[in-house]
Amino acid sequence: MADHDTVTLDDPVGESLRGHHAHLARRLGRAANYTPEVATFSAVPADPGPAEWADLARLLGRGAFADLFSCPATPPAGWEPVFALDGFQMIWPAGAHPGRADAESGSRTVELGVDDVPEMLDLTARTRPGPFWPRTHELGTYLGIRENGALVAMAGERLRPPGWTEISAVCVAPEARGRGHASRLVRALVTRITARDERPFLHVAEANVDALALYERLGFVVRTRVTFRGFRTP
Repeated sequence: MADHDTVTLDDPVGESLRGHHAHLARRLGRAANYTPEVATFSAVPADPGPAEWADLARLLGRGAFADLFSCPATPPAGWEPVFALDGFQMIWPAGAHPGRADAESGSRTVELGVDDVPEMLDLTARTRPGPFWPRTHELGTYLGIRENGALVAMAGERLRPPGWTEISAVCVAPEARGRGHASRLVRALVTRITARDERPFLHVAEANVDALALYERLGFVVRTRVTFRGFRTP
């Protein structure tokens, strides 16, 4: 597997919107964001000036939510802060093997599609792994585990900067925890991603110590600290 440059991970939203997810992008000048109901993430250049911030404001509309993800640039005065959340960006080491999943016997990983969206929305609403919308599944492959027909665990692919795929929406229903489902799903995604000569990466909130421990146990390493930030346009 090629040793892909990690610099592209400094702007994972912008790189995704310019590349693999260009068909899901809306643009105005050098500002961009995802199509509504796919994701709320927006992107500006690394050195945004007044014109880029004005373009993003026009693209989103007055009083709209601007989810800048891990973009470090600070919007001009008049942009109202909505949230700031400290976290980590983690990457899969080049050449590492995902190993064998330790899931409960009898559970089977299945690929999820548009017909599963209502259950995916219900599961993410109950477990809150991060933003998930009616068309988020269009970003990549989503895998799930069912018990007695009900979707109890899922994980999928989100941002796609060149050479990388982000693993996201890792969640398990409270009644199904402790059975290895999250590990099994993440390992299955790592196997898929590395098979196409890409490397997995992910983001985790600093306060989510259980998830951080899980990802470290699976083999992910911290690349950098990040702060997720959202604003409201003037």
